[in-house]
Amino acid sequence: MPRITCLFVVLSALLLGGCATSKKSDTLTTTLAAYANIIRWGDIQGATKYIDPKVLEKHPPSSLDLDRFNQVRVSEYDEGTGPVPMGDNQVSQVVQIGLINRNTQSERTIVDHQIWRYDEASKHWWLESGLPDITHN
Repeated sequence: MPRITCLFVVLSALLLGGCATSKKSDTLTTTLAAYANIIRWGDIQGATKYIDPKVLEKHPPSSLDLDRFNQVRVSEYDEGTGPVPMGDNQVSQVVQIGLINRNTQSERTIVDHQIWRYDEASKHWWLESGLPDITHN
């Protein structure tokens, strides 16, 4: 009987661990999709809510940065192969973002190298790399 109990405890621990990983993965998927939609719709103020508060405090976007986003319209947001794990609580993602200049109607593509970190305490994924740099190709 103790052998079955021990087996049950081990299997329960494995299943619960899998649920926690699944929950973190589901949260990442939801966060990345929501962030992508916000960028697609050009809601840069909304996008800043995804930036790690510590990063945002040290490097807030300037009014010039925010004005630059108002001069473009997002025409494409391509996540490519999706996020790549960089450890237990960090992933990277390379996104191609198509931008159309509202004044000239010229289109260009930028590459945004994103780093996302999972905060165990808040159960939240935070963007550590900040907003996309739209000043470079």
